[in-house]
Amino acid sequence: MNNVSIGQIVTYKSGKDKGLHGVIISIIDQRFVLVADGSIRTMKHPKKKNLSHLILSDIISPEVETSIFETGFVTNAKLRYVLQKYTAL
Repeated sequence: MNNVSIGQIVTYKSGKDKGLHGVIISIIDQRFVLVADGSIRTMKHPKKKNLSHLILSDIISPEVETSIFETGFVTNAKLRYVLQKYTAL
């Protein structure tokens, strides 16, 4: 199994969203995670993705990770901010 964490930045490598970025907000099992980006895929309507269809980055957002562990929720604005910071690198 890959080292998958809540708050980890991912890139879609297949499907209609190919090349777009998202943040893992929940781990369902060893194969599937829920990914949101704060705009198209919101926290309330995340995308269920197979891990084999994602490119996992080494970057884990502490803001998202802390927010989800403490409150069980992260705002869409925070997701957009984290992804904007990541894509600016």
